[in-house]
Amino acid sequence: MAQSAFTIRLDSDLKLSFEKLCSEFGMSSNTAFNIFVRAVIRNRSIPFAIESTPRETSLESGKKAFLQMREIIAQNGVSMSLQEINKEIGETRKSMHK
Repeated sequence: MAQSAFTIRLDSDLKLSFEKLCSEFGMSSNTAFNIFVRAVIRNRSIPFAIESTPRETSLESGKKAFLQMREIIAQNGVSMSLQEINKEIGETRKSMHK
């Protein structure tokens, strides 16, 4: 069977940890990857769950926060101009990046 190279990039510490663990298993990282690839092909699936919980996009969460802020402002009888709102947003962004 013809051989082919497969190159991947990993964090250096992650690579060292993986190589050490493979060595403890009595195999090289190359052998471990071959086992993984064969299992994926044989089962036609990744041999572990890959999941993500649905998250709001930045735009959705930003809009939600803006609407909540508008509601709080209205409940407190406060009126803000667009310029004041933009200034408040700018100050908040600055404080978040400190």
